[in-house]
Amino acid sequence: MMTRKNTRHRAFDPDPDAPARCCDMAGCDENAGYRAPKSRDALNEYFWFCLPHVREYNARWDYYKGMSPGQIEAHIRDDVSWNRPSWRLGQRASRLGPDDFIDPMDLMDGARRPGPRAGTPARPDMPEALRQPLDMLGLDWPLSMDELKMRYKDLARRHHPDANGGDRQSEELLKSINVAYTTLRAHLASAREADLERTA
Repeated sequence: MMTRKNTRHRAFDPDPDAPARCCDMAGCDENAGYRAPKSRDALNEYFWFCLPHVREYNARWDYYKGMSPGQIEAHIRDDVSWNRPSWRLGQRASRLGPDDFIDPMDLMDGARRPGPRAGTPARPDMPEALRQPLDMLGLDWPLSMDELKMRYKDLARRHHPDANGGDRQSEELLKSINVAYTTLRAHLASAREADLERTA
């Protein structure tokens, strides 16, 4: 009877990406197969240990070491909201509509009412090609260049990967924001040139 070989990675197997080196614990000559973060400020930088020493290191690990109770509580609260600003329930609800949320994948499109803002009919003079860029930046039509620049600076600062720990999703979102901004800026600049030619 043939037995099928189990190829699944077991919990205590060494990391398959472990470097070919000795354990980082002083005086240990065992192979280093297990990673452990160097500090809470360098979670992507690792020590490499053998199994007994990674267990010892993990048993002593304290993410909040050196922080006051107030700092710990603030850190936990930030984690609950993914380090994004939050407000008391209902404080901003009266001012928010479906288009106030950035939805680059158009997941909420089915729940939206027609128009650039909930309850507002679509402007007949708004080019159809600008609807998606305006939705992406959460802007209304008509739009001035100053409004566009102000909104872009706010979103670019908020969603820049450097402000979000190098988050890949923030990077992709910022690319979509840049494309929307470029499209709207080019349209406004072209419209302004056309206006100047007509009045010349």
